[in-house]
Amino acid sequence: MSWTRGLFAALAVCVLLLTGSAGCDSSAAHDRKNGDSPSPVGKLLDDTDKQGRHLREVDDKGAPEVGIEVQPDADDSWDVRLTVHHFSFSPAGTKSPAVAGRGFAYLFVDHHLVTRLRGPSYRLPAELVPRGTHHVTARLYADDGTVWAVDGKAVESTADITASESESGSEVTPGSTANTAAFGMSNTDLHAGGRASPHGVGKA
Repeated sequence: MSWTRGLFAALAVCVLLLTGSAGCDSSAAHDRKNGDSPSPVGKLLDDTDKQGRHLREVDDKGAPEVGIEVQPDADDSWDVRLTVHHFSFSPAGTKSPAVAGRGFAYLFVDHHLVTRLRGPSYRLPAELVPRGTHHVTARLYADDGTVWAVDGKAVESTADITASESESGSEVTPGSTANTAAFGMSNTDLHAGGRASPHGVGKA
């Protein structure tokens, strides 16, 4: 009889262990599903961009990329086109936690914020580009407002444009190309396929 009681006790312990383990796993899965304790995306750095937003460092492999192209339009405005890789624009109203490869872009003219972009195209009004040469920059941000970065530098791309008074309105400066973009690369580096401009340099 004693060995029978011992067998039942051992079986009961096994059942309790299995039940408890399953319960713990179920709870953990439930927490992950609800996003109560999401894994952090990248590493938040102390460094900031010129607007004071912290950089969010991610690995070079699979990191967001952006290229910019700017062309004059018939009404003296400018047509801005972004090309992105490993990045998707989040719709308006998206919750703030950072998600890998998602977010929005800020567009700057001469380091002054113009607009937030939720898509790859924008028409830059002529009044924001007075006569002279200007720098148009697109920079990628996560949904929480931090700046996507690689090797400690913001993921961005810049094009130089020149507005001049003529019968046809704004013109492109001959030979003008994208200026130094993300990661401090030169125009030569961009032609070779830099991260900031995956399809070549931006045009101006």
